[in-house]
Amino acid sequence: MRDLDWRSFDVLVVDDEEDNLDAFRFAFRKSFSLHYALGGQAALDLIERIDPAVIVSDQRMPGMNGIDFLKKAKERRPDTIGVLLTAYADLAVLIEAVNSGSVERYIQKPWDSKELTVILRQAIGNFATVRENRRLRDQLAHYAGYLEREQRDPIDFGEITGESPALKELAARIALGAPTSSPVLIEGEQGSEKEVVARAIHVGSPREEKPFVKVTCAAFRGDALERELFGWQRGAFDGAFTDRAGRFELAHRGTIYLDDLTSPSPSLQGRLLRVLESGEIERIGATETTPVDVRVVCSLTPSLEIAWGEGEVLTDLISRLSVFPVRLPRLRERRGDIRALAEHFLRKYARRNPRAATALSAEAVAKLEAYAWPGNVRELENVIERAAILSRSDMIQPEHLAFAARPSAAPSAPQLAPSSSASAAETIPGGSAAAEAFPARSSSPEIGEIIGGAKIDLDSQLDDIERRELLAALARCSGNKAEVARSLGVQRTTLYYRLKRLGIES
Repeated sequence: MRDLDWRSFDVLVVDDEEDNLDAFRFAFRKSFSLHYALGGQAALDLIERIDPAVIVSDQRMPGMNGIDFLKKAKERRPDTIGVLLTAYADLAVLIEAVNSGSVERYIQKPWDSKELTVILRQAIGNFATVRENRRLRDQLAHYAGYLEREQRDPIDFGEITGESPALKELAARIALGAPTSSPVLIEGEQGSEKEVVARAIHVGSPREEKPFVKVTCAAFRGDALERELFGWQRGAFDGAFTDRAGRFELAHRGTIYLDDLTSPSPSLQGRLLRVLESGEIERIGATETTPVDVRVVCSLTPSLEIAWGEGEVLTDLISRLSVFPVRLPRLRERRGDIRALAEHFLRKYARRNPRAATALSAEAVAKLEAYAWPGNVRELENVIERAAILSRSDMIQPEHLAFAARPSAAPSAPQLAPSSSASAAETIPGGSAAAEAFPARSSSPEIGEIIGGAKIDLDSQLDDIERRELLAALARCSGNKAEVARSLGVQRTTLYYRLKRLGIES
């Protein structure tokens, strides 16, 4: 017999005589959690409020006999196990009832308490198995759908390779924390490898074969994030037509990665603290709790102090989430890794585009190592991808490296656009360095143009336009990437690549 808490499951006893209910109460009140109803209609009203694992019903009752009642009860509570008590061995009727599925066991009166105890325990065990199988099927279905929505290139741990002391320290930190189940807080600037580190922690843990569920917290507004994380019960709010498991349930026995969890609501803070402390969640609108075994990895940009400020987040929640903090070094703090990273990205895009450049000149490497990299590794990847396209040969030269424009104060008086590269170098904020980053031509600028003394970054504008169009297409297709690809007339792999490059999560 399964190791179950029998009293944690409800048993409904239905009879039209109080004496029979009293006899049942006397025999089983210490062993099971019992509920009683006088007659079939009263029992149907009661099961709207409780979820019985087993219903034990008398056969002969006025108004509605036991078989008819159990058929109606089965329609409302399909998982419930029906047991019929009868003093009349009407075999044909009983066989029909058993074949219909509404009655799973029948017992002739007078019943024996030891025999009925075994039958009730077997019925509760069957009910628990059905519910657990349904939970696992729902988890699998939701996780399969999650994987379809989140499909992307395999994680590339080449993004955290290098020989600098800062990166070696990071690798040692990951190796130290990965085998545990403690929460991890990843802090780093925009564009740093936070997701790569989160996946590395998951892969290095005993949970590697279990789900890794990423939640892009910035994609949800208001109560939507709380619902997405914890799921909901049918009827919990307008539009909740069915029960739905949350991301914590999908990540059961695995890892959940909360990407940039900024400004959590008080309600969400309380729920997160509960799951961290007790390993229990409660769906929105539910009254019962669900145990989950989930490792929580959270990332914040650039740090906990700046992202959450003071007095906005529960001290206990901060303490629990930051049990094992991991601080990502900025790319400018490990310039010795820039060349290795750049060559890694070159190999990556060479696999996708056989005509792309495959090597860096010494001058190009020197220019990369001299740049400040405010956008960290993500900016380096974008610069290398662009350079691989612009280069007409196998070698990337300094003129192929174009860095993103940074906001600067506009000049007090408008100036005419210069007609030569030399005058452009004097007009662009940053002088010759900026002109080298965005080489101008006398006919038509290839990367950007100068209007009224201010630089307009054409690449950024084109990226913004593409980003808006993709977001609009995702909204039209309710996030279905396959449908988006069809509507835009592109391959799904191309769509996934563009979404990742533009930093769009859906």
